[in-house]
Amino acid sequence: MRSEATGLAAEAALFHALSDPSRLLIVRHLSLGEHRVVDLTAHLGLAQSTVSKHLACLKDCGLVASRPEGRASVWSLTRREELLEVVATAERLLALTGVGPEHHYEERHP
Repeated sequence: MRSEATGLAAEAALFHALSDPSRLLIVRHLSLGEHRVVDLTAHLGLAQSTVSKHLACLKDCGLVASRPEGRASVWSLTRREELLEVVATAERLLALTGVGPEHHYEERHP
């Protein structure tokens, strides 16, 4: 049985993994299906090193996994439905709190 502190640290790591807009873009793109890093860089307009760094963070939390395909790795979400449910819940919470795309946290909390 894990301790409360260990559980909280794991939860914090999960929210950290989802705290970056580029990682959320990657999650949304992978929700459409498997992709190679080169595909993600082309579709998202991010540098290869940036995509790789973000995939490593998401992998550390168990949100994505890769499998070899030739000389490349193909990435996918490990728990697609559950992860999309978390994202949808966050969107609903933002709508309920009035913090949506038109409101920026930084503007209210300098």
